[in-house]
Amino acid sequence: MHFVVYAGRPDKAGTAGAAELLLPVGAKSISLAGSNIATVKGIEASYWNPAGLANMNSNFGLLISHMNYIADVNVEYVALAMQSPNIGTIGLNLKTLDVGEIPITTEVNPDGTGETTSPTFITVGGTFARNITDRIAIGVAANIIYERMARVSATGVAFNFGVQYSGIGGVNGLSVGVAVKNIGPAIRFDGPGLFREARIEDATGKSSIVKIQAAASDLPTTIEVGLGYHLPIKSIFNLNLNSVFQNNNYSSDAYNFGIDLDYRERFFFRTGLSISPDGGISENIFGSAYGFGIKHEFSGYQFEIDYAYRIVRYFSGNHVFSMIFSF
Repeated sequence: MHFVVYAGRPDKAGTAGAAELLLPVGAKSISLAGSNIATVKGIEASYWNPAGLANMNSNFGLLISHMNYIADVNVEYVALAMQSPNIGTIGLNLKTLDVGEIPITTEVNPDGTGETTSPTFITVGGTFARNITDRIAIGVAANIIYERMARVSATGVAFNFGVQYSGIGGVNGLSVGVAVKNIGPAIRFDGPGLFREARIEDATGKSSIVKIQAAASDLPTTIEVGLGYHLPIKSIFNLNLNSVFQNNNYSSDAYNFGIDLDYRERFFFRTGLSISPDGGISENIFGSAYGFGIKHEFSGYQFEIDYAYRIVRYFSGNHVFSMIFSF
C-alpha cells in the first residue's frame, strides 16, 4: 500500500482573489527571486517576511519602489518604518497598480460602449516586528485591500506572519525563515454595477430590477520556508546564498534560489531563479532575475539605489527601481 500526496493546487490557478497581494516589490528581493526570506532585513522585509523588519539597522527608513510589470501595468510601492529599542519596529506601506484605461463592454455592447474605466487596486498595510532574543525575530503585518472596477468594488483584509532565526545549529551565518502570507476572509464584489433588469414570471408580467450575487474569492495564501547563508570573503566581499520553498494554495509549489555578492557592503550584484517542477513550463511565465545596487553613507545618513530586471515569457521583462533612505 502506498499513498501519493500532491502539494500546491495547480488546478485552482487563476481563481484566487486579490492577486495584487502576490505582486512583488523592492528591487533587491525581486533580483533574488524572493529567495531571501531568511535573510531579508530592513524596510523591504515588510512585504517578504515581516520578521526581518526588526533587524533594520537604522532608526528610520523610507523605501520607494517602481516596477514596470506586464501589459503596461505599473506597480508603485512606498513604505516607511521607525524603530524603538523598547517597543520594536513599526512600518506602514502603500501599494498601487496603474492599469490605465480599459474599454467598458456589456451584454448588449460586447464590442464596447464607447466609455472607458480605470480600475483601482490598492493595498494599505501596517507591520510590527520585534527581536525576542539576539537570534530570533518575529513579525506580523496586516493589509487592507481595496479593488474597484467601474461600478463594483471589493474590500478585504489579509494578514502575514513571519519568523527569522539566525545562527541555527550554532553555525554562524546560517539562518532560517518562515513566512505565512495572505491569511484572511474571502473577498466579494458588490455595488450598483451588479443590478440588472429581468422579467419575473408573476401575475404582473412586468420587468423588475434584480441584483446578481457575485461569488466570493479566497485569498492567495502562501507558506514559505527559506534558508540563507552569509559567507565573508577576505573581509572585503560578502557572499549570501538564499533558497526558499513556497507552498501555494492557488498554483504549483515553487523553489526559489538567489545569490547576492557585495563589495564592502557598498556595491551589490544579485541574481535569482524560480522553479516550479510540477507546474509545467507554461505556468510560471517569470524567468531568471538580475540586479545590482549601490549604497552610500554620509554623516549618519544612508542612501541606496537598487535595480532589478526579471525575464518574462511572452511579454517584455520587468524593470524594477528602488530607493532606500535611512538614518
